[in-house]
Amino acid sequence: MPETADTARAAATAADGAPLLAVSGLTGWYGESHVLHGMEFDVREGEVVTLLGRNGAGKTTTLKAIMGILAQRKGAIVYEGQELIKLPARAIARLGIAYCPEERGIFASLSVEENLMLPPRVRPGGLSLEQIYALFPNLEERRASQGTKLSGGEQQMLAIGRILRTGAKLLLLDEPTEGLAPVIVQQIGHTIKRLKQQGFTIVLVEQNFRFAASVADRHYVVEQGKVIDTIPNDDIEANIEKLHAYLGV
Repeated sequence: MPETADTARAAATAADGAPLLAVSGLTGWYGESHVLHGMEFDVREGEVVTLLGRNGAGKTTTLKAIMGILAQRKGAIVYEGQELIKLPARAIARLGIAYCPEERGIFASLSVEENLMLPPRVRPGGLSLEQIYALFPNLEERRASQGTKLSGGEQQMLAIGRILRTGAKLLLLDEPTEGLAPVIVQQIGHTIKRLKQQGFTIVLVEQNFRFAASVADRHYVVEQGKVIDTIPNDDIEANIEKLHAYLGV
């Protein structure tokens, strides 16, 4: 198979030890409201990292800035060696990044399968419907059901499954466990682990650090729009009191 520009860039990134995604000096605004104050973090290929923090810390805004949805942003966002800060969201998506928002964005009038088929494939390597159903058996059982008839957990599975078709390799997941029953949270955790095993790289916004600790390699603690601490997952138990203080739990 001939080498594409994408695979060549990815190989070069891996060879020189550079992170897949590097965010530095990232600032961002909503109108006159200054939300991000110099975010700095990186993500290596195949990692799951979390942005932990209280509500309003700037975690979701960071994902939107990476995805190009936040128009007012400055700094550096480098993915596979390419600067993203001036690119529109559609161009960023074509590079292999996908965003799953907290509100899920399910189309209520469409069936599960129609929702899954809606996003275009932007790169090779997207999962097939059969592969998505293997990850989420509930969705296969409900494939003809309308979005309005799904439980909150099934809607979250559908929102994640939908971006897996696109060919994206970097997944930005915003609060995927918010408001879900413990058994569904556990299922989402298993899915994230399987996606990592399949080569996906994931940035996960979470407030539930117990869940984050079950899936992530590293944790970036975000406060007032910047990273104030980095905790390897192996060290999380030794930092429980500090995390309680950071997160107010």
